[in-house]
Amino acid sequence: MFYFSGTGNSRYIAELFSEIMDIGCHSIEETRDFAPLLEAEETIAFCYPVHGSRVPRIMRDFALRYLEPLRGKQLIILCTQLVFSGDGARAFTDVFPPGHIKVIYAEHVRMPNNICNFIIMPLEKKETVKKRVRKAEQKVHLICDDIAKGRKRSRGFNPLSRALGLIQGAFYPGFERMGLNRVWIDDDCIKCLTCVSVCPMKNIVFEEGELKTRDDCTICCRCINECPQKAIQVFLHTKVKKQYEGVSSVLVDT
Repeated sequence: MFYFSGTGNSRYIAELFSEIMDIGCHSIEETRDFAPLLEAEETIAFCYPVHGSRVPRIMRDFALRYLEPLRGKQLIILCTQLVFSGDGARAFTDVFPPGHIKVIYAEHVRMPNNICNFIIMPLEKKETVKKRVRKAEQKVHLICDDIAKGRKRSRGFNPLSRALGLIQGAFYPGFERMGLNRVWIDDDCIKCLTCVSVCPMKNIVFEEGELKTRDDCTICCRCINECPQKAIQVFLHTKVKKQYEGVSSVLVDT
């Protein structure tokens, strides 16, 4: 299993899946050469959050980097979504040349909202988050049971999903380009450098006593949720009032 996770939702699903299936689990942020591992496996699982019915750029770049080791592999694709993904799982196949890989299972898993500075999509209460995570866990168990029994599923591959995904995804390239340099750090910043250490793109750097951005944001929402001063805004220049604390925050007492 290879995963990318901005704020922990996809990581939780990837690790749960890997635990049940008794397979290795790796973040694509690990600094190592995965080619030998990919070449040695017949079936590879991927997990990532859906962005506008599309695959995050950091995950696309990973797949392109390992295009040759992935040639001829069977893929299991798991996507985490907020409400609706369209063809978010199928979209991963667009990264590869025709016939390069074979998808044997694809599914979407609904997880809690982690976008903390979008007024019309407020963060959910802890009890709601807990219920959503429990439902997601049940779904992962069903997915694993399906795979163990040789059942196949291709969520997002039917014509309706593809049409809806096309509508949603049509806006994503522009959205993604616009988001590259839409990171703001306000005067509440105490230069603790948390954002520097957690950014998966190394987009935030500390130079000459100041925090600067390199116009390479992948809009994962990690920095705005982990900043102890709520001093960062991403994409929307809206002050953060409440942060998403992640899956573990609602499960520690269960």
